[in-house]
Amino acid sequence: MDQLQAMEIFVEVAQQRSFTAAGQRLGLSRAMVSKTIMQLEDKLDARLLHRSTREVSLTDAGRAYLAPCMATVSQAQEAARSVAHVAQAGAALAGPLRIQAPSSFGSAWLADAVARFSLLHPQLRAELFVDDALLDPIRHGFDLTIRVGGIPDSSALAMRPLAPCRAVLCASPAYLAQHGVPRTPQDLLSHQCLHFSHLTDGTNWHFQRGEGSGLEEMSVRVQAGFTANNGLVLQQAAKQGLGIVYSTTFLAWRALLDGSLVPVLAGWSLPLNYLSALYPASRQLSPKVRALIDFLVLEYQPVPLWDRELAAAGIV
Repeated sequence: MDQLQAMEIFVEVAQQRSFTAAGQRLGLSRAMVSKTIMQLEDKLDARLLHRSTREVSLTDAGRAYLAPCMATVSQAQEAARSVAHVAQAGAALAGPLRIQAPSSFGSAWLADAVARFSLLHPQLRAELFVDDALLDPIRHGFDLTIRVGGIPDSSALAMRPLAPCRAVLCASPAYLAQHGVPRTPQDLLSHQCLHFSHLTDGTNWHFQRGEGSGLEEMSVRVQAGFTANNGLVLQQAAKQGLGIVYSTTFLAWRALLDGSLVPVLAGWSLPLNYLSALYPASRQLSPKVRALIDFLVLEYQPVPLWDRELAAAGIV
C-alpha cells in the first residue's frame, strides 16, 4: 500500500462522505477506495470511518487523524507542484540564446556574466556576438541586444535599462606631464583627443557643471588626432600617452584605480547614457531571455561594481 496515496484517498472520502464520490474525484473504482481505506485502518490499527448505506462518517480516531493527514497531503501536493515548476523552468531555459553587445562591454563585463548564467542553466547554448556596429536585433536574429546609449526610437523594440553608463575623460600621467592639464573644456582644442567613432554627435563633446540656475553648459568640437570604433583600442592608446580619451567608467575603472590613467576635467560632467537591454516588442518574451535580463539587472543595479569601486576610491 502506498501510504501517501492512502492518506489522499482517506481525505477525499472524509470530505465527500462517500466511497463512490471519492473514487469519481480520484479516478478510482469504489472497490479500490474501500480496499485502500481498510488497508489503512489495518496499518493504523484503528477504525477511521463509520459505514452506512447512506453515507460515511468519521470516527473519533478518524477525526483525530484527518487534520494531520490533510496537512501531509497538502505539503506533498505543494512539493510536487514545486518540482513541476522547476522542471518546467529548466526545460524552458534550454536551446540557443543569441546575444549581441558592444565589443568593449561584451569583453570587459558581459562575457563573464553570460558564462556564469550559462553555468546555472546547462541546457542553454548561449551565443555572444560582440560588435560595435549598431545592428538591428530583429533583422539579425538576436534574442537580446545590449546597447550603450543610442537607443533607437522604434516601436518594434522593447527596452529595459540595466545600469547607468557614465562617460569620463582621462589621460596617462605621462601625457599630462608633457602637454599640461586642461582646466576648461575649451582647453581641449590644444590637446590630442582620442575619439570613439560611434558617439552620436561626432566630435562635438558636450559638458556641464552645476545645477539649477547655476547650470553651466559648454560644447567643444575637438580635433580628433586618433579615432577608433572600439573603446579598448582607444584606452590602450591613451595608456601609451597618445592623448585624452573619451571613455566610460565601466571600461576605464581599472586603469583609473591603478593610476595608469587619471581623470581629466573631473569638475565637468559628460552626458549620461545607459546600458540597456533591447528585444523585439512583437514577440512574447521567452523565459530564457527574461531570466537573463533579470540576472543582469541583479548584476548591475542599483550601482554597478565599477562605479562602486571608483566611488570607494574617491575617483570621479
